[in-house]
Amino acid sequence: MNETHAKERIIELRELLEKYNYEYYVLDKPTVPDSEWDSLMKELIELENNHPDLYDEHSPTVRVGGQVLDFFEKVQHNVPMLSLGNAFNEQDLRDFDRRAAEGAGGKVSYVAELKIDGLAVSLLYENGKFVRGATRGDGTTGEDITNNLKTIRSIPFRLKDSVKLEVRGEAFMPKKSFQKLNETRQEQGLELFANPRNAAAGSLRQLDPKIAASRNLDIFVYGAGQMEGHSVDSHSESLDYLRHLGFKTNPEWKKCADIDEVIEFVQSWGEKRPDLPYEIDGIVIKVDSLHQQEELGFTAKSPRWAIAYKFPAEEVVTKLEGIELNVGRTGVVTPTALLQPVVVAGTTVKRASLHNEDLIREKDIKIGDYVVVKKAGDIIPEVVNVIVERRTGDEQDFAMPTHCPECDSELERLDGEVALRCLNPQCPAQIREGLIHFVSRNAMNIDGLGEKVISQLFKEKLIEDVADLYALERERLLQLERMGEKSVDNLLDAIEKSKENSLEKLLFGLGIRHVGAKAAKTIAQKFETMDALMNASRDELLAIDEIGDKMAESVELYFSKPEVAELVSELRDHGVNMEYKGPKLVKAEDIDSIFAGKTVVLTGKLSILTRNEAKEKLERLGAKVTGSVSKNTDMLIAGEDAGSKLEKAQSLGVPVMSEQELVDELE
Repeated sequence: MNETHAKERIIELRELLEKYNYEYYVLDKPTVPDSEWDSLMKELIELENNHPDLYDEHSPTVRVGGQVLDFFEKVQHNVPMLSLGNAFNEQDLRDFDRRAAEGAGGKVSYVAELKIDGLAVSLLYENGKFVRGATRGDGTTGEDITNNLKTIRSIPFRLKDSVKLEVRGEAFMPKKSFQKLNETRQEQGLELFANPRNAAAGSLRQLDPKIAASRNLDIFVYGAGQMEGHSVDSHSESLDYLRHLGFKTNPEWKKCADIDEVIEFVQSWGEKRPDLPYEIDGIVIKVDSLHQQEELGFTAKSPRWAIAYKFPAEEVVTKLEGIELNVGRTGVVTPTALLQPVVVAGTTVKRASLHNEDLIREKDIKIGDYVVVKKAGDIIPEVVNVIVERRTGDEQDFAMPTHCPECDSELERLDGEVALRCLNPQCPAQIREGLIHFVSRNAMNIDGLGEKVISQLFKEKLIEDVADLYALERERLLQLERMGEKSVDNLLDAIEKSKENSLEKLLFGLGIRHVGAKAAKTIAQKFETMDALMNASRDELLAIDEIGDKMAESVELYFSKPEVAELVSELRDHGVNMEYKGPKLVKAEDIDSIFAGKTVVLTGKLSILTRNEAKEKLERLGAKVTGSVSKNTDMLIAGEDAGSKLEKAQSLGVPVMSEQELVDELE
């Protein structure tokens, strides 16, 4: 076959195979037998092997597994993948409905969808072609798993329209595939996967795409994070359009006129859940109107226009065989129940937190008791209650120790707290847990330094504080078990890279009491350098809106300690960055703008600017943009169809500006 005929046949085969893929994996209506598909695929593989110059990264042959990777690249999501707030009962749903109606300024309709129990992923398309796929990660940064996602046959390589969009979906492993995979692993003497969700996540994080290709994963696309080249007015329209483009969307969704219909939908699927060929762990409820979604906006962690109803946790009975004590990085001693292994909501549970001594007394828990265990929110195992009727008299009472199980220092209970604490700053357990926190994703984010590796380094006395991480030597690391040259080099590269992190990462990593990731960023943005922060007074800290008495006192106390000054000096000597690298905090008095120092609220549909563009421009001009109108609001920017916020602003005498007036003022 000459080059021209080969090219024509290759194009024909690719189009045919993608058509058959779509019919089989998306429509579930195959038009040809498997033998025909296999024959065509074999012919295409042979032609591509004989004509490598005709290679195409979007060919159906790519789905059998591509090149093996050394590691996953980090990627930034164009639009953050936020998590959803949770509802656990009917009242939670009605409270959500009330908040949505108040925030949107009128009646709200919803779309209710099955919450697939899998791995959230983002798929990026340009000119209608699949160019990148990534995990959710921390919501802002994920991992590039494009090669693995290409093995999922229900993901289209080319869309029916040449649009640019980023879609979100849930990759999952069907129940039959999960059962077959575990049967194979059992025959091979390998550890079994606990549930389909873990199996799907593990498959998509394999460096060899052929492994993902062998596991028969699937996906449902549930929304667009970004779309250019087409517009829709509602989430239901978006789902219809995504299906038109060639995506596989879950057919079991319903447009609900009100919250009563949503609740009816939730109840019906609570009963039908076991009959599905895949796992679900709840129902996602979204405000249908995109205009109302924009009006409702977001909190720091989740959209105000959506919520996830979680099905009641499965409860099982098992025996509490012992209680283990764990010392956390802040010195809190936590009792943990050691259980006879039992499967709860799809995973094997061996341990459950008992929180504190008061809870053990309140539930009258004894060692040897038979207890009811469930997963809070289908995630965290907890002991619900004791089955007193099954006691034999051999059960043993449990009492919290008076001294730390790690360093033998006397335990203390601080005023207003139920927890016992070890206050010894040299307690090995606290140091080890602090190190684990320091390298975690939201802190310094050092790949390769997981809990096991930190514990190993600590046990070998290679690290005693976080500064020691930056003094680790290659030759010494190579002497440790399970530490090969490649893993050591990758680890040292990750440690070196972490030196460039912005100041807020370091602040959070230091584990200052009461200072979370968001507060660390606020503080870093305000003071800009470590030196300025270390010299800050309590009054200067309290001057920051988000900082309260407890946090200010904790920060001031932390930096007053000589050992902290010494630690910061060591980190600086190792080259760890001590400056804030994000957008600068502009002082209102330094800005010549009518918005400087003003509290501004945006409402209604904006047609010239997007909501985010308007917010960013206002903040750069010194405004504080909030989501609700109050007596402290200085100005309201009203777009089209402004509702209750406009009425409230008018009743309070708040000045109102149109979007065009805002744009004119910005020029």
